[in-house]
Amino acid sequence: MVLGTEIITLVDENDNAVGTLDKTSVHEQGLLHRAFSILIYSSDKSKLLIHQRADNKYHSAGLWTNACCSHPRVDEDLEQAAHRRLQEEMGFDCELTKKHEFIYRVELDNGMIEHEYDHVFVGYYDGSPDPNPNEVKDWKYVDVKEVSIDIELNPQKYSYWFKEIYKELNLTLA
Repeated sequence: MVLGTEIITLVDENDNAVGTLDKTSVHEQGLLHRAFSILIYSSDKSKLLIHQRADNKYHSAGLWTNACCSHPRVDEDLEQAAHRRLQEEMGFDCELTKKHEFIYRVELDNGMIEHEYDHVFVGYYDGSPDPNPNEVKDWKYVDVKEVSIDIELNPQKYSYWFKEIYKELNLTLA
């Protein structure tokens, strides 16, 4: 599957940039690269915005995941990248705060490997997103406690990184 010629930043285990490479090669070789994930809660912190990845995504298509995730452009400020992609994917923007970072690696069923130094941002929004249909098949706000239970009962419905974020942050700590 062709991912395009987007160039992303390779990093070491301390998130120091060590080079750049096209997105396809990075994911075929499983190279550690910079990424971010965004969790959006309702203002009262009781609900979490999740979306179902579009069927045409190069991996994890159709799985439920956090509001937004992506890679910053080379030399793009991480927070600016998070705001840019939230607008591009979900059709809105809001204040974001960086909460956590972690590394994960997973071999996906289509021969791709995600190996990310993932920066996790949290924001609050009560409106209705206007998602990009090339990115998002469906979306919903879910009760924080209910999604925690559903991840445990039905892990196959969720993206790998969302489950990792859940374990790292225990999502109830918005």
